[in-house]
Formats: sequence, C-alpha cells, structure tokens
Amino acid sequence: MHAKYNKLIHILRELKSVAVAYSGGVDSSFLLYAVKESSIDAIAITANSPATPKEDIKLAISFASELNIPHRIIETDELYRREFCENTEMRCFYCKDILFSSIKKIIKDKDIQWIIEGSNADDLKDYRPGLKARERHNVRSPLIEVGLTKKEIRELSKTFGLKTWQRPSSPCLSSRFPYGTRITPEGLGMVEQAEEFLKSLGFKTLRVRHHGHLARIEVSQEDIVRFFDDHLRRTVVEEFLRIGYKFVSLDLEGFKSGKLNRIINNYNQC
Repeated sequence: MHAKYNKLIHILRELKSVAVAYSGGVDSSFLLYAVKESSIDAIAITANSPATPKEDIKLAISFASELNIPHRIIETDELYRREFCENTEMRCFYCKDILFSSIKKIIKDKDIQWIIEGSNADDLKDYRPGLKARERHNVRSPLIEVGLTKKEIRELSKTFGLKTWQRPSSPCLSSRFPYGTRITPEGLGMVEQAEEFLKSLGFKTLRVRHHGHLARIEVSQEDIVRFFDDHLRRTVVEEFLRIGYKFVSLDLEGFKSGKLNRIINNYNQC
C-alpha cells in the first residue's frame, strides 16, 4: 500500500503541473493531498450543478483551503444537455465529457500540462462510462495507474490524518435515478432534500432512489431495524410526502453502491 503511494508521488512529479478534477470525495481528496505532497504546480477545479450535493461543495472548499491549493468552482449545468437528461446508460459519460471540456477551457491559457481525476482501481470492476470520457480528453487517473483500491485509500487517508477518510461515498444526485427515468431539476431537489433529512436523523450510509412518485430508501443493513420504530417511520413518511413524493418504500436488502447497474446485462468495462 505504501509502495503504491510512493509510486503515486513519483508519477505526479513526472506530470509536473496538473488540474485536479476535484469533487471533495474520499478519492479526489486523497489525490489532492498527494498532489500537495508532490510539490508540483496544481489547481483544483470543482464542478457545481443541480446534480451536485451542496454539502459536497462546502467540504471541497474547506479541504482545498486547508491544503492551500488554488481552487476554482465552475458551473457545469448538465441539464442543458439532452443526452444527460434522458438518463441513458451513458449518462456518466456525458457528465464527465462536460466537466473535462470545461476544465480544458480554463487551463487553455495556463501553464498546466495535465488534467487528472480520482477514480480508483475498484472502479474498473463496475460499469463506469465516465471513464470513456477520460480517454476522450486524455485525462490521467493516477490512483488507477498505481492500483490503489478504495479500502487502501481510506487506510492511507487515516494514516495521513485526512478528515475525509471515513466519509461515505457521495456520487452526484443523478445516480439516484434509474436509467430511463428523466432527470429534472425538481427531481434532483427532491432527492437532495430527502437525503439531507435522513442524515439529520443520524443515518450516514444511505441513498434515496428516485422512481418518479416513489422514493426507495436504501440504508445500511444495521440501520434497517430503525424503521421498525413507529415514530421514526411516521416522521420519515410525513417528510417525504411534504417533499413531494407520493409513495415511500424501504429497500430490505439495504444500501449497495451501484445497485442500479443491475439492470445492465453486460457491463462494458472501460
């Protein structure tokens, strides 16, 4: 694990100057920390759009500030792109395509040689069309190049004292929409409100899957039993109805990252 990290630092120093596509999550924060430790020229660029949880933006700003790395927030409103809103199986490609295109415009007149992003080795095991956008724009993924997994990244983050080491994964809100369900500003807002409410009740690992009028709640298997409490169940239902959902369900299997990819019969490894 530490040998991989040393190799990561070596690769970053070879790149000399980078723009980091920085979401504020565990992986991209770890990558940004490694960039800082490598002492190369760098700028962190974070995309803000209706699909970005507001809490993610706050955390990204805070962490980049702590590292004293120049940080820029850019507006990337994917909802103006028809292919994204249609929410096909290539949705993530269009999102990343917009992001990398925007970053290219920003660094066009700057002395920045590479764009890098924080995908890890585990991402190669699932359906990740966003990685194809990386290839299209010649973006590097140093964590993949050295073979660092999510578990190793968390362990190293803890070792280095990074406050992000225990942070739950937080993909963009559009990932709560099953493929084929149109993505709208209203739907994104409902998902964000619903998830923030569950977090206020102490739930940490969770997703609210948006099936039109139906909200399907995924929490950790340990937290499922909490919904047997009649007061909590009624409180959640009332709030979700207020938000705009007509039906509220609990997924008895519990949270599992990438669960919506089950409808894809053949993964196209990127």
